[in-house]
Amino acid sequence: MVGGAGAAVSEISPSEPGVKGTVTTLELTRQERAVARRSAETRAVVPSVELACRVEMDACLDLARQDGVRPLSLVLAILARALREFPRLNGAYRDGRYELYSRVNLGVGLPGPEEPVNATLFDAAERPVDELDADLADLSSRAGEGRLSAAELSGATFAVTPPGPGGVTFLTPLVQPPQAAALAVGAWLRSPVVREDGLGAGRVSQFTLACDHRIVHAHLAAEFLAHLKRSLEAPAL
Repeated sequence: MVGGAGAAVSEISPSEPGVKGTVTTLELTRQERAVARRSAETRAVVPSVELACRVEMDACLDLARQDGVRPLSLVLAILARALREFPRLNGAYRDGRYELYSRVNLGVGLPGPEEPVNATLFDAAERPVDELDADLADLSSRAGEGRLSAAELSGATFAVTPPGPGGVTFLTPLVQPPQAAALAVGAWLRSPVVREDGLGAGRVSQFTLACDHRIVHAHLAAEFLAHLKRSLEAPAL
């Protein structure tokens, strides 16, 4: 068996050495085949537009610490409430029509037994942050063990890629049809920040939004991202 970190794939007998050396062919797992198919379909079908902005995270991180929750849980709570203000981003394009969903269900990318999975936080806009934090911890545990239900794997209305390992600051998310949009959150790292009283140090993250341009045009995506930035930088309000 050969694979990357956490992966295990079947090895087919290697070929005779040639100009590229010995070529070893690997069989994809069922989940890897599904990911490859969905990724290709997304790039082929969805006319996406991507926008990004830098967000000062100090206030958000401090408030999360005061409330005893993980920063990601607070980010998700603020994001869910922002989606209430911009319902088209919590929708879908299907067969020449728009679908707008009454529930804000966030599909959060979490490590699975082999590949990352999108685990759904249901009704994230209506629930308190501490409840979302507990639910996220439970989903993380069961995702790693492969114990998520079918509804938890397929009930999302908006996808979120949280900060990954290694301090990755930028990632372009894939819109998952028929969802209208997806968000990737970069690692928050110390960076120079210009404030009214001069130059200082702050913790900054890059948020990247990808949208299906058939339902979310660039100007609406920009308005949403600006609204989200303001909400994250002043979370106490």
